[in-house]
Amino acid sequence: MDSTLEFVLTLLAAAVVVVVICRSVNLPPLLGYLLVGVAFGPHALGLVPETAAVEHLAEFGIVFLMFTIGLEFSLPQLITMRTLVLGLGGAQVLVTAAVGTAVAFGLGLNGATSGGITWQASVVLGCALAMSSTAILAKTLAERVELNSEHGRRVIGVLLFQDIAVVPMLVLIPALAAPAADLPINLAYALLKVGVTLVVLLKVGQPLMRRWFHLVARQKSSELFVLNVLLITLGLAALTESMGLSLALGAFVAGVLISETEYRFQVEEDIKPFRDILLGLFFVTVGMMIDLSWIAQNLLLVVVLLLAILAVKALVLLGLMAAWRTDSSVALRVAFALAPAGEFGFVLLTLALGIGVIGPELMQPVLAAMVLSMIAAPFIIEHSEHLVRRWRGSDWMNRAMQLTLIASQTMVADRHVIICGYGRSGQNLARLLEAEQVPFFALDLDPARVREAAAAGEHVVFGDAARREVLLAAGLARARALVVSYADVNSALKILHLAHELRPDLPVIVRTRDDTDIERLKAAGAAEVVAEIMEGSLMLASHALMVLGMPLNRVLRRIRSAREERYGMFRGFFHGATDQTVDGADDVFLHSVALVPGARAIGQRLGDLQLDDLLADVSVVRRRGVRELEPGADTELRQGDIVVLRGDAAAVAAAEMRLLQGQ
Repeated sequence: MDSTLEFVLTLLAAAVVVVVICRSVNLPPLLGYLLVGVAFGPHALGLVPETAAVEHLAEFGIVFLMFTIGLEFSLPQLITMRTLVLGLGGAQVLVTAAVGTAVAFGLGLNGATSGGITWQASVVLGCALAMSSTAILAKTLAERVELNSEHGRRVIGVLLFQDIAVVPMLVLIPALAAPAADLPINLAYALLKVGVTLVVLLKVGQPLMRRWFHLVARQKSSELFVLNVLLITLGLAALTESMGLSLALGAFVAGVLISETEYRFQVEEDIKPFRDILLGLFFVTVGMMIDLSWIAQNLLLVVVLLLAILAVKALVLLGLMAAWRTDSSVALRVAFALAPAGEFGFVLLTLALGIGVIGPELMQPVLAAMVLSMIAAPFIIEHSEHLVRRWRGSDWMNRAMQLTLIASQTMVADRHVIICGYGRSGQNLARLLEAEQVPFFALDLDPARVREAAAAGEHVVFGDAARREVLLAAGLARARALVVSYADVNSALKILHLAHELRPDLPVIVRTRDDTDIERLKAAGAAEVVAEIMEGSLMLASHALMVLGMPLNRVLRRIRSAREERYGMFRGFFHGATDQTVDGADDVFLHSVALVPGARAIGQRLGDLQLDDLLADVSVVRRRGVRELEPGADTELRQGDIVVLRGDAAAVAAAEMRLLQGQ
């Protein structure tokens, strides 16, 4: 290209198009960046020059990636998950790295290089292949609602240790560049420098960092705040590099320092755009290293390496899971998820290539196999469920036992409420339902919470509410309502889809953090969506009005009016502020009526039915999962519609007869 501007425009245009395509097919964007690098690199179209400037920008991507890892580092979380993180995660990294090193050095990758590989290069390969992709796995497991499952917790625990293990690896690899005779001295010296640096920065830097951020935050300038974050991140990275260590180590330390302040979440949001863009550029440079013509000529070698990576990592994980006495079906799911390579493997390989520990002739086949494994990762996870059930008959038995346990406890339940999630919100709801003598049954994926609650006599069992068989075992066919008490939009959408398919007349109430996804959830069939921000603002307003001297009864009327305006079904199934009138009139409640074939109301407009004469109204008409709140008189009813009536018992009964049987 003739100018830097043309290079930047080409790169941006390609990245935008490919990332849009990846997101539309639910693939991680980093795979899109890799493909851009492969297509536009010097070995393909040659539209992106392989210059020092591009490599320096890519280094900044690694810097911000390590900064984010440091920012998310949590010692309390590490202690809480120490068995999985330090035990299983530590064993996975050490054993996989050792096996990978031994296999690489033993085989020498003859045919890929002219003279085999050195033991230093073997160590680098072992460390790189021990890594898995945090970005791909976290996103895929979240979309599949499996983060809190048995295998999901193990996968996340291993990934946490891998993120931590990158730091000593970044120290080890530069030491490998020294002559073999000097390696022990150089490695000891590097570790000493790292130890001194970490002690000084973490011990002295913690109080200084907090005071400095207080000073910057008092200026109330978002521009100054972002500039300060960039200064600290790049400044500490430059400091560690000047001491003979890596840029990434300084960035990690910067993240750890800031993670202990109250500004952590603000910093994470401010730095995210820089991190994602620069990290994307890093993956573009990784893709640029891949020579498609070489791969075409050595396709068999690349495929063998790909299968070797997946097989070695999977076998190591299965052995470790057996040592941890993990159920075989869970072990298989963990092995499938963690077998592909990860982004930190590219970081380690790029560092080793830059200092000459490995050569380009070795980099090419390994890089190609790693990229292919990452591209295959989402598809492997997608089909792992089918493979596990096919290979392990015990998985069916375990699931059957779990469903039998759920069904046995809900067998006598009728007209009950199913609570999906038994965290704080779910438990508070359960207490209110119990006080009103409304039967309920809760499902949760946290075994410790389920064990504690069940021991106390609570009606809760372990089960994934986003699975069809679990909902059916929980008595969905006989349930009075279903409540999703945790704020997870993807999981809620799955539950809504299943509930609408199995019980289209069942009201489903969903909790969400803010109003961003309210329309999506309503369109999916939610009877009501309760936004935490909305309820928090109402409580804030009520306290503010009372402090200003407004009478309590007036405050309550104002809040009640706001709720009725916000929630079209507030005077609904669950008793709220307006369920009962002051003079003791009959309760106002909701009743869902399905327009079955032959119903009188099919083909008629709501206004023609004159339900107002019966003192009843229609609050919702739900058609094929689409929910219309407060439908008008011109709304025409169709077969299969779910009509939600509102009124007292007599009015609703009369309105139901008019809808189904006529006057």
